[in-house]
Amino acid sequence: MLSLRRIPIGALIGLILTSLFLIAAIFAPLIAPYSLSEIAGQVWEPSSSKFLLGTDNLGRDLLSRMIYGARTTIFIAAAATAISFILGSVLGFAAAVIGGWFDTIMSRIVDLLMAIPTLIFGLVVLSVLPTTLVTLILVMGILDSTRVYRLARAVAVDINVMDFVEAAKLRGEGTRWIIFREILPNALSPLVSELGLRFIYAVLFLSALSFLGLGVQPPEADWGGMVKENKEGIVFGIPAALIPAGAIAALAISVNLVADWVLNRTTDLKGGRGNG
Repeated sequence: MLSLRRIPIGALIGLILTSLFLIAAIFAPLIAPYSLSEIAGQVWEPSSSKFLLGTDNLGRDLLSRMIYGARTTIFIAAAATAISFILGSVLGFAAAVIGGWFDTIMSRIVDLLMAIPTLIFGLVVLSVLPTTLVTLILVMGILDSTRVYRLARAVAVDINVMDFVEAAKLRGEGTRWIIFREILPNALSPLVSELGLRFIYAVLFLSALSFLGLGVQPPEADWGGMVKENKEGIVFGIPAALIPAGAIAALAISVNLVADWVLNRTTDLKGGRGNG
């Protein structure tokens, strides 16, 4: 059982903040004082007992929008990160183990995709495809999987020449066994670290797309879109756009703190099949 006293203060802060974001995302309809699109007051009302964070550019409760936005932002970023890791890790490990023409073709495709700036590529693709949640998640996941592929392949190439992998090949183990039972356990440390970074980048990527009008579409709420909706208020000293921007930064920092702590706890993972 993990003792709280053994958790570093930075990781503990990250765990608390991340847990709060997750609770808000999961129980949004129960926590939010107002519905997502309900116009409950005047435009850009200041913080009060009725509206804890004030209202937005249409008079909707900003706290409720923030809570629903947390659910949308975290869900899309988590789904895109999961797709990028599954696709990138499996293809990267397979390229390292199989080698030859498969490795060459996959690496050149990844190089081609990475040569184009991710945001520009995403804008071009989403401008010609219907902007739905499924499309958004798939585009984000596939574009981000190129980074995971490069890391997974680089790690797997080093592990693939180690003695325990060579012994598994001599025993006649197949490619699937070598990937999931020999390489994957020994590649967990860099992958765990990259998982946190990829999730953060997915949140930032989604926020950028929404700010530019090609991300989550109204009336759904996400934090990047809320910054776009309320950016004009900054000129008048209204902080409605700064609150979701601060939430994006807080989520990124908290996830990074947790990822760093998990990485430190997994750096001692050694040996092919482990204890399994």
